Amino acid sequence: MNYYPKSITSLIKNISKLPGIGEKTAERLALHMLRAPRQEAQQLAESILDVKDKIRFCSRCFGLSDGDLCRICSDPGRNPRLVCVVEQPADMVALEKSGAFAGMYHILQGVLSPMDGVGPDQLRIRELEKRIQDEAIQEIVLATGTHVEGESTASYLGERLQRFSVKVTRIASGVPIGGDLKFVDQVTLKRAMETRHAL
Repeated sequence: MNYYPKSITSLIKNISKLPGIGEKTAERLALHMLRAPRQEAQQLAESILDVKDKIRFCSRCFGLSDGDLCRICSDPGRNPRLVCVVEQPADMVALEKSGAFAGMYHILQGVLSPMDGVGPDQLRIRELEKRIQDEAIQEIVLATGTHVEGESTASYLGERLQRFSVKVTRIASGVPIGGDLKFVDQVTLKRAMETRHAL
């Protein structure tokens, strides 16, 4: 890549460090930024620095926030007695986009993964237990992923939270809408059959 000036080469290298961005895409983006008006490049640079300087974890749910409490935790229209436990802030955003949940959230900041050195102490489990005690929560919805680590985390939480007088539920999983049975894996089909319901 020595056919570009050093500053462009450096920009391409930095862009290609982003997840899902290969060298060709990074090159296209760098050349686009070169052609873009200075003000547009300045706004991009400032928004990146703003995120680094201002974004922190909500003190209640550990979602992303630019204040002490995030917008969801500050919303008086949400049900404070219903808490959905997810792995990462992106999972919370996915649920919010669906419009299917009107309670609060608790973000674990990961899943149990002994192979990667992630145990219960590395997750926000103690903070969840404190919320159950302090906030009179009535139901905890476990919405971790259906991969092995997500299932293990949900199972662990289900057992650990039994000592509290709180209802613990798990999101359903199964055949996706529009899915063709012959293309669905066996574990998903088994789960769909086990969690069938009356029409």
